[in-house]
Amino acid sequence: MSSTAVPALDKTFQILDLITDSSQPLTAAHIAKELGLPRSSTHNILQSLLSKHVIYKDPESRFYLGSYLMYWAGKYEQQQGVVQLFKDLIVQYPVLLQHTVTLSKLDLGEVVFLACHESPAPLGFTFRAGVRVPAVFSATGKAMLSTLSMDSIKSLYKDAFPTPMTQHGVKNFTDLATELAVIQDSRVSLDDGQLRDGMYCLGTYIRNASGNAVAGMAVSFLQGEYESKRAEVSAVLIELAEQIEQHLGFNSNAERQR
Repeated sequence: MSSTAVPALDKTFQILDLITDSSQPLTAAHIAKELGLPRSSTHNILQSLLSKHVIYKDPESRFYLGSYLMYWAGKYEQQQGVVQLFKDLIVQYPVLLQHTVTLSKLDLGEVVFLACHESPAPLGFTFRAGVRVPAVFSATGKAMLSTLSMDSIKSLYKDAFPTPMTQHGVKNFTDLATELAVIQDSRVSLDDGQLRDGMYCLGTYIRNASGNAVAGMAVSFLQGEYESKRAEVSAVLIELAEQIEQHLGFNSNAERQR
């Protein structure tokens, strides 16, 4: 444990993660046993979370996530103005509206999905807000990683490359560097079945006024659609990204002059 860690806070996050990951509400006794925590400290933490409505207790003394999390989520979304821009501007692009289009941010070595325009056609993969996947296998993740140095990328994973999710997943930092070099030239990334067999995604990044990639967008296809649609969709996706960047204050002319 880090010397700067706060044990009570660490336990609080362990409890919240357990409640979040469980498909069923949990009792205090189950939480304490599952995490190996003393019942007294588990009870105290649960009471503190209850008082702030971070969690909710039902009549059978089982715990759920509470409504206060929606307040945090709302404030987070306000701060991440890119989410609202994505929702407002994507409607101008009929080509994109035919497909599932996702918006995500980089969080250490993972991407976290922030918003999604759903296609009528099922893809067999859940893109709901809050879902996390390793950045090295996702189109949005690779797009954002392409703006970082390889040393920075390795530090995100402590030099231990994630285990591929499918047989198509990139397998090491050397192969990843090859993929990122292509993205740096084209601004378009590709997940060719690396998150899910048979699903292809084209992605790009979105920069803020400081020139940092603050988000990524990706369009998802069934594998059979990819070849016929990739050129048109890539061009329109970049156009949308550039429009969002303008609203965020990114100056493309200044970037080219560097």
